[in-house]
Amino acid sequence: MTNDIQTQLDLPDLNQVGFVVRDLEQALALYEPLFGPFSTMDPGPMTYDYRGQQEECTMRLAFGKSGDVEIELIEWVAGGCPHKEFLDAGREGMHHLRFIVPDLDSAVASAEALDYESIWRKRYREGLAVAYLERSGDPLVIEFFENHHG
Repeated sequence: MTNDIQTQLDLPDLNQVGFVVRDLEQALALYEPLFGPFSTMDPGPMTYDYRGQQEECTMRLAFGKSGDVEIELIEWVAGGCPHKEFLDAGREGMHHLRFIVPDLDSAVASAEALDYESIWRKRYREGLAVAYLERSGDPLVIEFFENHHG
C-alpha cells in the first residue's frame, strides 16, 4: 500500500492554489506582477455548511494564473468560515490546494478514510459543489471542487 495521499485519493494534478489575504487591493498590487492580471469577484453573502452549522459568510475574490494553475486571492469580509479562522490564527498567505473531482461526495468519503475532516461545504446545484478538508497537525487545507458545468 502506498503512502502517497494523491495516489490513494486518485487525485489529478492540483489546479488552484488559494491565498487568504487581509487586503485584496494590496495583494493584487503585490501579486499581479508575478501572476499577471487578475479578475475580481464580489459574490456577496453565501451560506455554507461550516463545521456542522449553516453559516453565512462574505468574501472578495480575485483569480489569476500561473501556467495551468489558478491563483485565488480571498479576502474575508464577514461571517464564519475557514478563511476567518486562518486570519484569526495570525496567518496570511497560502491556505489551500484545489483538486477537481468527478464526484464530491465520493472524494470526501475517501479523504475522511485517511483522517481528513470536511470543515466547509456547499452544493450550489447538481454537478457543482465544493468542500474544504483538513487533518490534524497539517495547516494546509485541501479543496475538492466538482464542476460538471464547465
